Amino acid sequence: MLIQPIDYFLVVWFAIAAASTLYVGFDQYRNNPEPVVMKWGFILVTLYMGPLGLLLYVLADKEPRPGEHEAFTSPLWKQGVGSTIHCVAGDATGIILAAVITATLGLPMWLDLIVEYLAGFAFGLFIFQSLFMKSMMGGTYWENVKKSFLPEFISMNFMMAGMAPVMSFLMMGRDMRAMEPTELLFWGVMSIGVIAGFTLAFPANVWLVARGLKHGLMTQRPPTVETERREPLAKTQHAQVEMQQADASGHGHHEHGHNMAPPKGSGGHHMQSDATTPQITALGVVSLIALGIGMAAPANWLNLRLSARDVGGVIMPQGMIMDRDTPADAMRDMAAADPRLVTASYDLAAKGDQDLPFRMENGVKVFELKPSVIRWQILPNVAVDAYAYNGQIPGPRIHIRQGDKVRINVTNNLPEETTIHWHGMILPNQMDGPAEITQAPIEPGQSYSYEFTATQHGTYFYHPHAKPDRTQALGLYGALIIDPANPADEVAADHDYVIELQEWLVREGLTYPSMPMDGGMPNFFTINGKAYPSTETIRMKVGETLKVRFIGTNNGFIHPMHIHGGPFEVVARDGETIPASARFLADTINVGPGQRYDVIWKAQRPGKWLIHCHIPHHTTNNNVEEKGGGGLMVVIDVS
Repeated sequence: MLIQPIDYFLVVWFAIAAASTLYVGFDQYRNNPEPVVMKWGFILVTLYMGPLGLLLYVLADKEPRPGEHEAFTSPLWKQGVGSTIHCVAGDATGIILAAVITATLGLPMWLDLIVEYLAGFAFGLFIFQSLFMKSMMGGTYWENVKKSFLPEFISMNFMMAGMAPVMSFLMMGRDMRAMEPTELLFWGVMSIGVIAGFTLAFPANVWLVARGLKHGLMTQRPPTVETERREPLAKTQHAQVEMQQADASGHGHHEHGHNMAPPKGSGGHHMQSDATTPQITALGVVSLIALGIGMAAPANWLNLRLSARDVGGVIMPQGMIMDRDTPADAMRDMAAADPRLVTASYDLAAKGDQDLPFRMENGVKVFELKPSVIRWQILPNVAVDAYAYNGQIPGPRIHIRQGDKVRINVTNNLPEETTIHWHGMILPNQMDGPAEITQAPIEPGQSYSYEFTATQHGTYFYHPHAKPDRTQALGLYGALIIDPANPADEVAADHDYVIELQEWLVREGLTYPSMPMDGGMPNFFTINGKAYPSTETIRMKVGETLKVRFIGTNNGFIHPMHIHGGPFEVVARDGETIPASARFLADTINVGPGQRYDVIWKAQRPGKWLIHCHIPHHTTNNNVEEKGGGGLMVVIDVS
């Protein structure tokens, strides 16, 4: 599923890479006089580097006209390209295979890098260099291993020095899908890493070619009738002359781009190097230093102890501080809700806080709650990927009477554990809901039943007590309204309206749990699951009264809730009715997370009167006002 802009870019990139690879493969085998190992080298590199691989092939290796390959590939920089192709084709293949295996096994990133280095070096040396190039190098397999070891070691060090930091920083950045081999982003990071490795290894390979320590580009043409009639001795003499010319020039013969295929019966092309031991030693030491920096430096900024299994391909919000001490739990907690797990979508007409039906079983009211991942519209052009009870935000209202015996069966359809806490209620301890304290968490797919008798009355609510900073912030909350056993104990009003508050963080099409910390600050705010101007309008007549039940179902902020058109009377707080002598008038009341206030407001004048948070930012939508406001605003229309 394509869920981020980068995903669409990668689809295009890999489509171009596939087309480029097909062209290089077709052209190599049909038109280019290149040994088979080099054909496959360019094919693999183009597969990894996409159009950049195609560009290297066309500029450095593709024969422009028949018979010109030797002269065309003779410049030293092109020979360096060919040498680096040897390195990248073999080493990168080993690195990528190892990356897939280590990610699948769940190895930590620091160990992943070491295994990738060893696999890349082994594949490049033992397979691509010593085995696949044996026919060109001549000698036995182990002789070729010995001859190839040092140049391959130097080249591999520089390549991994380029790849390691790129993989570390991109895989362990905000979008950790890059750690999962099943994700396009993983392969995109591999591609960028190979490009970085090629770039860093290229200068060293130019020097290795110039000094006769590595092969560059080569030409291998099919025999003609005339050459078939030549005697083997003539071939050998011709090869000897070429070798003498190469020795006289002070460089290995491959630099000039001539036919590098060994003549039949010869021992292969033995390069002559003029590199001194101090030169080779210095280059080797520098390559080790570069490798050490590339492998170890990212640990100063990243937690390389984490693995793909630890973070699970999550995406973190912009601005979140992630350093070498950030644990995987913190990353998962702040991660976006996965849009691929959405089970249902609801348009703007859908409403939350609908009465939850029940059935009677032996005198017990039985309710069913099923939390799941949904897509919920809060504005005409804004939807959130949310966690919701029974497909509603807020969750369905549980409306019971004091003295009722209730059982609430909870079936967890979320991708993570949950519980339910009945906020402010007096009930048996094992029914209270704190995960791992009074009960084991309800794991995905599991069920749990809460059973208690309602001994109180008033305004309450329910929410999770397993990772509530994440799961409640993503939408798990609902009103619990308990009518008094004696109707006379109710503070009556002509209209009764519940207001449940929430903060949301929506960026780039993803929904993150809003938190009062770096990267978690909200940009949308809702009343009963909608942001103004999509909130409901309360309709009344002059002289009527309205009971507003403010519920702090939100997680991280205090909202000073204000009603225009005159003061209201505060009649209950946190579910407890305030004695008549202690009630007071106000026009603004601070509603913090978990708090509840019941207030009575009387419509004294006709018109449109606002209920809103008195923090102006909280009455905007992504910092923008629409039709006079946004976010935490509701209109009372009095006629």
